[in-house]
Amino acid sequence: MELSEKLQMFRNRLTKTFRHTSKLAGRQGVSCYRVYDHDLPEFPFCIELYEDKVYLAEYRRRHGMTEEEHEAWLESCLPVICEILGVPDEAIYWRQRQRKAGRQGQYEKLASEQEFFVVKEAGLSFKVNLMDYLDTGLFLDHRITRGMVKDESKGKRVLNLFCYTGSFSVYAAAGGAVQVDSVDLSKTYLHWAEENMALNTQTGDKGAVYNFIHADVKQWLDEAPMGFYDLVVMDPPTFSNSKRMKDFLDIQRDHAELLNKTLQAMRPGGILYFSTNSRKFQLETEKIIASSVRDITNATTPFDFQGKLFRWCYRVVK
Repeated sequence: MELSEKLQMFRNRLTKTFRHTSKLAGRQGVSCYRVYDHDLPEFPFCIELYEDKVYLAEYRRRHGMTEEEHEAWLESCLPVICEILGVPDEAIYWRQRQRKAGRQGQYEKLASEQEFFVVKEAGLSFKVNLMDYLDTGLFLDHRITRGMVKDESKGKRVLNLFCYTGSFSVYAAAGGAVQVDSVDLSKTYLHWAEENMALNTQTGDKGAVYNFIHADVKQWLDEAPMGFYDLVVMDPPTFSNSKRMKDFLDIQRDHAELLNKTLQAMRPGGILYFSTNSRKFQLETEKIIASSVRDITNATTPFDFQGKLFRWCYRVVK
């Protein structure tokens, strides 16, 4: 098949998906959402809109092309994307990335443009970076889960483990949490989380306490206060072997121990939201000491990830 024919297939597919997702986004007041995710094997892109900017990630594949041919192919795709999404080419931020299982590389810095933008989600503000890191700073697939946390945070003491850039923490604060503790191993992301919180301090309780804790979650949980937290969010990487950790993390191997240690730090009746991007993940329910464990994956999958998302989400009650 000629390139022009393939490009027409891509144009048709992107037109269809954008028409559908943009309509749903408009109805829900969502300005940051995924438009396309490797729908056609010949066009291995992830395309996300961040208001007026486009994040274009190309999953690295063996195209059977030389570097020159690949560059020409990519140059032929960009005008199509600009036309369909209605953006100028300078609004497109192109990245090339390997497809990895889960979020194991989330601490990896890939460039140093330091070009941050502030976007809105549900009336809250978040800094994103479309160039420097493996991820943008805002996991769009957790949009619904973040709203659930906000709805349940009033008067609660909230713990955000593996907090990344603190979006769950911001939502908890906006929901009226009296204390939000955010724990992460990366100083870079903790600082980013603090900046996100600072962008939204007017939305929280003036007397609330917001702590940002630099620690290895596995070790920190050994010393966490018993029976203290009302609401916990835990979205760990699938695998991590950072030199700053005492031991490596394998979420399939470690999830039951992590969950039980977290539950010990919670009051009876407390709620724990646990999520993982491990494709082959199997929850070992029989090992988890809880009153209930419920799979809420479908209920927390946003419209722009339907049928495409490799993420598990559970609601665990102490």
